[in-house]
Amino acid sequence: MRIAALDLGSNSLHLLVVEARPDGTFSPLCQDKEMLRTGDVVSRTGRITPLATDALVDTVRRFAALAAANGAHEVVARATAAFREADNGATVVDEIEAATGVRVEVISGVEEARLIFGAVRASVVIDPAPAIGLDLGGGSLEIMVGDRDSLRWATSVRLGVARLTADLVTTDPPSSSDRRRLRQLITSVLVPVAEEVAPLHPRMLIGTSGTLLDLAAMATAASGATLPTSLNHLSVTREQLAVVHEEVMRRPVASRRRLEGLDARRADLIPAGSMVLTTAMELFDMDAMTVSDWALREGIVLDAVGHHDLAEWSGDHGEIRRSSVLGLCRRCSWDERHGRQVARIALSIFDQLAALHDLGPADRELLEHGALLHDIGEHVAVEGHHKHTAYLIEHGRLRGFDPDEIAILVCLGRFHRRGEPKQSFGPFASLDDKQRQRVTRLVAILRLADGLDRSHLATVRRVHCAVGKGGVVTIGIEAEGDADLQLWGIRRKRELFERIFDCQVVAAELPELPLAVGDGG
Repeated sequence: MRIAALDLGSNSLHLLVVEARPDGTFSPLCQDKEMLRTGDVVSRTGRITPLATDALVDTVRRFAALAAANGAHEVVARATAAFREADNGATVVDEIEAATGVRVEVISGVEEARLIFGAVRASVVIDPAPAIGLDLGGGSLEIMVGDRDSLRWATSVRLGVARLTADLVTTDPPSSSDRRRLRQLITSVLVPVAEEVAPLHPRMLIGTSGTLLDLAAMATAASGATLPTSLNHLSVTREQLAVVHEEVMRRPVASRRRLEGLDARRADLIPAGSMVLTTAMELFDMDAMTVSDWALREGIVLDAVGHHDLAEWSGDHGEIRRSSVLGLCRRCSWDERHGRQVARIALSIFDQLAALHDLGPADRELLEHGALLHDIGEHVAVEGHHKHTAYLIEHGRLRGFDPDEIAILVCLGRFHRRGEPKQSFGPFASLDDKQRQRVTRLVAILRLADGLDRSHLATVRRVHCAVGKGGVVTIGIEAEGDADLQLWGIRRKRELFERIFDCQVVAAELPELPLAVGDGG
């Protein structure tokens, strides 16, 4: 089923068209965005003016045409703070429906928070739990507390960046009196919220929306780090954000536009946004923020999927990641038998040679995901498919992985065929020394597993691994049918493993052995 979600926000209008599957997951087909700043108009006039209404109608009409062109069976449109507060909000949504055929539902702040948190827990691993979520829009700030299973508490307050900027920022850059008024208002609104939230003991902060994602990107860039392709699951500290806060408060808007990580269209709003975030982190006693690039539009999709009796999104840490990996595999028309076979063999080798590689459970999970993904580049071209695989992983919008984990998966895809990971490869260079060592060891294991399914026929039933005297690693295989090609494959792929672990790999076919529980994976 194809579903189109329209998020009519106070700053921007967003379109997301997806292919929803019976397991409750979905793949994006089309996305678009138009920054109309409707909230600015409402803050100044109390109404949505005829000019602003025309812009809304034109944008919704264009989005509806895109949804139809992408075969959407259902269009779900939700409007937020600017429509809730405009004197003529109800009249405007009627005009939009009459002109475009799209029915727009104006939702409450609490309903908005519920939808957003549904997207957050499907996108970010909430650990430690519970988390406090902040979605900072143009007209309002949604505040949520919950864990991977449910939303526990939510509210919406009138602290949107467009509203605060229009009402309280009088100079460029903001004067000391502007700053004082902003902080006083934000504090007066958030202190009662912080007192109500405190008994829930939130242990992490998750931020969504363009403003908070921009602040996280700016903080990362200002620290000298390279910005990842996807900001999802990126974490920044309060100290990093404090540096950015001082920059945006002292610079005029023309200078702010040049700050790395900032969408220039938000340059006039970012001081108010930074003041909200800085004050909130202080009052909620949070030392870091993790960002989710899923928000209301993805929440609308997930909610619509649920109403069609498809499987509910579990929100489970492992399931978020696994579903996301398998979704990317499916979008790339993967060789499922080969991918699953290589993953199974890789995990078996990993488990049996634990004493040799000294890697942990987190590495094991990344190895499995990397094995499932390692050949998806063949969707683009068989020749050079390892490079295509790396690109697809890096840009595949995988959920639940932080930027370092994405970089590790990219490296597994890029180097599963040959060569040793080098710092000339950007994602590898972005990792610290310890992470690079992890990558190289995982690549070495993945290559052995890939070699053991050289035929792509899943002929190897079991592998039996052992470390013997003199640094000899023996790998015995039980196979159905001819195993010569698999043995040739592992001989061809063993060089990196032997060099990294200072050993010699010897592989041979074993005679038929009786099955034993727990033997050889």
